[in-house]
Amino acid sequence: MDARDPELRRELDATLQARRELGPDYDSALIDSFLERVEERLAVPHEQRTRRAAAERRTAEARGETRPSGPGFGERFGFGAVSLVLAIPLSAIGVANAGIEGLVVAWLGIVGVNAVHAARGWPRGREKRRRTASDWEV
Repeated sequence: MDARDPELRRELDATLQARRELGPDYDSALIDSFLERVEERLAVPHEQRTRRAAAERRTAEARGETRPSGPGFGERFGFGAVSLVLAIPLSAIGVANAGIEGLVVAWLGIVGVNAVHAARGWPRGREKRRRTASDWEV
């Protein structure tokens, strides 16, 4: 949708003219009506992008071009670095409030969060799907 969409501009002008004629008592109804029209206009390009992305994903899967779904090296390194930096104050808070037990709990939490983050990138199943003759038929 172009920023200077003439149809949307006409609808805005009609809404403003109706406001002048009806007065401020109908402001909320006029605004709601205009916003519904804007949402309808915005929904069409969004649906097209969604359909295009789904079609591209299906095409890539059919060709066997799958991207890894897990976190890349940069994300894993950054997450690990941030968790180690945050481990310092968490350890101090844990020791100050509960002694050695607080330190253990803090580090169990840090290790748990990092384990969950690392597990996101693991493949779900080890078996590979074999192609059959019907996979190649159109």
